[in-house]
Amino acid sequence: MTAKEFHILVVDDEEVVQEACRRSLSSQGYIVHKAMNVDEALEKLAQQFFDVVTVDLVMPRRSGSELIKVIHDQYPTTQIIVITGYASINTAVESIKGGAFDYLSKPFTPAELTMTVKKALEERGQMPAPYSFDHALPNELIFGNIIANSAPMMDVFKLVSKVAATDTTVLIIGESGTGKELVARSIHKNSNRKDNKFVTVDCLSLTSSLLESELFGHVKGSFTGATASKAGFFEVADQGTLFLDEIGDLNFDLQGKLLRVIQEHKYIPVGGTKARETDIRLITATNKNLKKMVETGTFREDLFYRLYVVPIFLPPLRERKEDLPLLVNHFLAKLSERHHRPRCRMSEMTMKCLLAYHWPGNVRELENTIERSFISAEGPDIQKADLPESISHLHTDIEEPRTMEDIKRLKKRLRDKAVEDMEKDFIIKTLAASNWNVGRAASSIGIQRTNFYKFINKYNIKLPKSDEDANED
Repeated sequence: MTAKEFHILVVDDEEVVQEACRRSLSSQGYIVHKAMNVDEALEKLAQQFFDVVTVDLVMPRRSGSELIKVIHDQYPTTQIIVITGYASINTAVESIKGGAFDYLSKPFTPAELTMTVKKALEERGQMPAPYSFDHALPNELIFGNIIANSAPMMDVFKLVSKVAATDTTVLIIGESGTGKELVARSIHKNSNRKDNKFVTVDCLSLTSSLLESELFGHVKGSFTGATASKAGFFEVADQGTLFLDEIGDLNFDLQGKLLRVIQEHKYIPVGGTKARETDIRLITATNKNLKKMVETGTFREDLFYRLYVVPIFLPPLRERKEDLPLLVNHFLAKLSERHHRPRCRMSEMTMKCLLAYHWPGNVRELENTIERSFISAEGPDIQKADLPESISHLHTDIEEPRTMEDIKRLKKRLRDKAVEDMEKDFIIKTLAASNWNVGRAASSIGIQRTNFYKFINKYNIKLPKSDEDANED
């Protein structure tokens, strides 16, 4: 099925908005229909199947909310995108709760509209990847599992679209759990190296000696146990892309060797004497402030400027909360398919709790939270009680005090709660900064590993599964 076979209905009482949407979507090959109000939209829906309907919430006589309910009840395979000039978190929650796939707030760009439509089609299994964007995001771009339509992420997408066609070195900067590897993979998939290998190396997970051997390879007999020569990642990734994650944890000696490879496009295997050529596209990532590391002498200044050619800053989830409903829907769809269960929905209060939380572990923490809540839920809707207590308490209703004794009890309760929240937040942030490794997190704040585990158990902090396994070592 090609994009030309998709029918989109734009429902808006402003002709200028209708025409802008028509131009944007028609340029992608969609067949666009228009309706000025709810009644006209219902007539068209009765005559023609639509893959996607964009609905303005505020219209004369009958509101867009009425139309959303009808579409949700009578045309369940049609995706709904809400268009509103009165955007707020509550609007997003109500729209998603009422059956909408996502929402856009006026004014929005053509790229935002076309991206949201394509993601709506993809979510229903109608839009195969790769999918193309309008002129603001040219060519065939593949963004994989990066789910977003917020302004900060649109800027990231546009920068990816520009840098992907080059061989320029890219440094991706962002907190743990923001999706730095996904962005690196997107750059590779949209580059002229896409048919060759994408190799990922976690600089934090390997010792310095092992990392050197893994990067550059080694020759037989170069060290105890080297019974045969082994190709390194620079050789394996030749003609493709090499992604060095957590580059800030590379030791000073290896920093110098990496600098020489970048400058000369040559490397020498461990124990070898002859230089070998390499042709790779280098992408690096870090959650550290490399500029400050340069100032303190823990990171080479010359290497920093070699890596800092095109920096891409990934915003934390707390700075793009408008993406959260879309991410939640995406994770719920994946979980339903994986567990062969009907798809759950978030209750209004549950979504409000999710939106109120600050997400120190970013998208990774959100995905783990949604999976836990999905498994805990007993009905078709995920309730507030299915969330971790650290999130569910954010919208706990407090009974109005009637006496001074009530005031005293409430003050103590809130004071104790505030201290616990601060303590738990501190533990989670420490874990996130240590890439969820308990030993490193405990060492960084000067306490024993066993005592740190007490905090984890006290606050029922869920470690990522792979990291739980790693922490057992």
